[in-house]
Amino acid sequence: MTPIIRDATVDDIPAITAIYNEDVLTTTVNWNAETVDDDDRRSWFAGRTSAGLPVLVAVDESDAVLGYASYGDFRTFSGYRHTVEHSVYVRGEARGRGLGKALTLALIGRARDAGKHVMVAAIDAANVTSIGLHEHLGFVHAGRLDQVGTKFGRWLDVVFLQLILDDGTPADAGRA
Repeated sequence: MTPIIRDATVDDIPAITAIYNEDVLTTTVNWNAETVDDDDRRSWFAGRTSAGLPVLVAVDESDAVLGYASYGDFRTFSGYRHTVEHSVYVRGEARGRGLGKALTLALIGRARDAGKHVMVAAIDAANVTSIGLHEHLGFVHAGRLDQVGTKFGRWLDVVFLQLILDDGTPADAGRA
């Protein structure tokens, strides 16, 4: 299956909410312990899109949402303004079909087009599939923090990977 990647719309919110909540309840892809409702995801979506940040969905031929992805600021301090951190979520039964890769590649393209310099991935250290995908796409290991999270009654470790998106000098070189 060749995934169709498009910009998300408000009509996609129920599917995005369901995918998010599935991961909250069943995986350590997301370290939140509480599910969210459509109003929460609408607020999240509005915040992203009003800031000019992408929210993408992968859909099948009938336009059913199979996964979604976005990126946001890595940190809010102005010195980090060229760095983004991304998230990718794929519906359980749709995993292993290339959707995560397609969504990540689309985000990389959007980040480059937006003039971003680095994309960061923060991944549960036990998620070897996601780590392998990111390595395949050129991300390199940038660090590991042990036992910084908890879910399902156990400590979780996070690994950081990064991809340098360009080789240019900052457009604001010489500025603090």
